[in-house]
Amino acid sequence: MKKIIYTLITGIMAVTLTACGSNDEGKQSNNSEEQTETAQTQPQDQEKQMKEMQKKLDKQKIEEKKTVAIINDEEVSGSDYNMVLSSLQMQMQQMGQDPTSEEAAKQMKEQTIDNLVGQTLILQEANKKGYQATDDEVEKQIAEMKESYKDDNKFEDAMKQAGLDMTTLKNKTAENIQYMKYMEKEIPVVEVTDEEIQAYYDQAAQQGSSDGQKLPKLEEVKPQIKQQLEQQKQQEQLTKKVEELKKKAEVDIKI
Repeated sequence: MKKIIYTLITGIMAVTLTACGSNDEGKQSNNSEEQTETAQTQPQDQEKQMKEMQKKLDKQKIEEKKTVAIINDEEVSGSDYNMVLSSLQMQMQQMGQDPTSEEAAKQMKEQTIDNLVGQTLILQEANKKGYQATDDEVEKQIAEMKESYKDDNKFEDAMKQAGLDMTTLKNKTAENIQYMKYMEKEIPVVEVTDEEIQAYYDQAAQQGSSDGQKLPKLEEVKPQIKQQLEQQKQQEQLTKKVEELKKKAEVDIKI
């Protein structure tokens, strides 16, 4: 949960892609069921656990039409809240943490609200400055999303699983393009020095050494470290910008 602001569409499609991936794995497991009795029970147990986990995660969601917050007279709905929440739930699972615990649920609620406020303020600022998405840009990005699926039916199934229709998807895609245009022009990437890269590498090497791990040579991982540090710096700038906008904004949280 390092990032404070999430691009809307990234979170949505990450959830749908994971859902489809899980279904494909289930099919592969079903093929192995025919080979051994052990493989017969394992997929069933995993499927049961996944369903139980999903029930607990769904309980953290709220009514889609409920007003979550009013930000500068703009209402944020429960459906927007649930999309961001689902993304955070998945991230926590990927990090090996339990998103269903009481502490995690409280943390994710606060993080989800914080994300929604930040996203809304940035999009409002993008609108003021004239950053917009064209129809062609929206269609192109949706076409790129579809490439992750075998056919249109699979893509439509994934949308249904995420509770999306094409109108909502297009709207969120347009917001994402707006957001990225704003980021590119208003919050540019800050230059990372060789000294910063070296310091990052040395710290990672020290940590790895204490864990009994050996890092690759600096030259091999330098591009990745540079990108990581650039993202961190840009995120810091974005956080400062959001805090500035919050001071001038009217934010009324309803949940």
